[in-house]
Amino acid sequence: MKKQRTSAERANDDWQRAERVMPGGVSSPVRAFRAVGGAPPVVASASGAELRDTQGHTYVDLVGSWGPLILGHAHPAVVEAVTRAARDGLSFGATCAREIELAERVLARYPFAERVRFVSTGTEAVMSAIRLARGATGRARIVKFDGCYHGHSDGLLVKAGSGLATFGQPDSAGVPSEIAALTEVLPLDDEDAAEELFARRGAEIACVLIEPLPANSGLLVQRGEFLQKLRTLTQRHGALLVFDEVISGFRVAPGGMTELTGIRPDLVTLGKILGGGLPAAAYLGRADLMEKLAPNGPVYQAGTLSGNPVAMAAGIATLDALAEPGTYERLEQLGSELETELARVLARAHEPAVVARVGSIVWLALQRGPAPRAWSHVEKDGAQRYAALHRELLARGVWLAPSAFEVAFLSLAHTSAHLERVVSAFEQALAAKSGAPAR
Repeated sequence: MKKQRTSAERANDDWQRAERVMPGGVSSPVRAFRAVGGAPPVVASASGAELRDTQGHTYVDLVGSWGPLILGHAHPAVVEAVTRAARDGLSFGATCAREIELAERVLARYPFAERVRFVSTGTEAVMSAIRLARGATGRARIVKFDGCYHGHSDGLLVKAGSGLATFGQPDSAGVPSEIAALTEVLPLDDEDAAEELFARRGAEIACVLIEPLPANSGLLVQRGEFLQKLRTLTQRHGALLVFDEVISGFRVAPGGMTELTGIRPDLVTLGKILGGGLPAAAYLGRADLMEKLAPNGPVYQAGTLSGNPVAMAAGIATLDALAEPGTYERLEQLGSELETELARVLARAHEPAVVARVGSIVWLALQRGPAPRAWSHVEKDGAQRYAALHRELLARGVWLAPSAFEVAFLSLAHTSAHLERVVSAFEQALAAKSGAPAR
């Protein structure tokens, strides 16, 4: 009689198939679970706040496709909008009605901006914003911050976070040193370092690029005074300030961190939530800057699928759902509930860790508090403890980012019951890791 194969064996078959046809079995490196160990489950479907793998296991999802799914998976309004748009045509290669509609909604949420250009990915949005900054200022040098990830374009893979933080790599092979040399890297949360750089090279700097809420190397919440200093320095020296809100845009407030801080940057990049789960991103700013883009100006940028009508429909449906009364209050409530309960469990287990949170973005820093504000203050040895915790949580049906330096995202699809499952699994996982019984 043929031996019945276990679920684990069948799951491993799925993963081996993936590795035979894709480098590392993935289309994006962190998904490979190299930092936490084991073969990643292969996802079959998702709904609301839950994922299901090919073997039928269900997980409470705290990744949310790395941030876009603020409404949860397969939200009915988004699915309906996408279905209707697909019937009207998948791609036109021309300006479409839905593109105009989404542009109007975006600019209404970022009132300092007067024009928006759609692209397909966050990487493309940031890369294009930098080109525009260089074209507008006539300068070549850019400034970024240690540990901050802004996509995988060549000039930004210098002391980046995200997957590079996970793998402990400061940069990437294939990036010419001549390009990397045009990128200045500053520490976060250090006004003196920024002052010193601008004193030396202010006339050469095209732009300062920063996540106003860095969330790719932990959640490194910045002081308003530091962000305001960057605004002052860039204005004084004729450089542009670019806020990378690919993660924070529409997530922490309708107008993202630009709204929460009250600081008006020159350019903002958006992605993730903008596409409602489909590939869409954008950059936006004042008319005098954005009109330098072709066809009106000399700065060239183009994309065959930019402004794709199906992605635009998903974005419209998502932003309209977020505009309903009480949505951000609900996200804050969920975030506060999870933060409080995780902190309680950590204290009871005497685990050296601190929970950092802004709205529905949560990060577990496996070190003693206070929560770090700079990448240099993030204790990297927490990654080993996180790997053990990740494996225990996955076995108990909780889907977390496979990296100690990535954040968790909550959605409007999460309920208190989901959070209770997460906290219970967390308590059990900590006990299993330490060998103590869960209470």
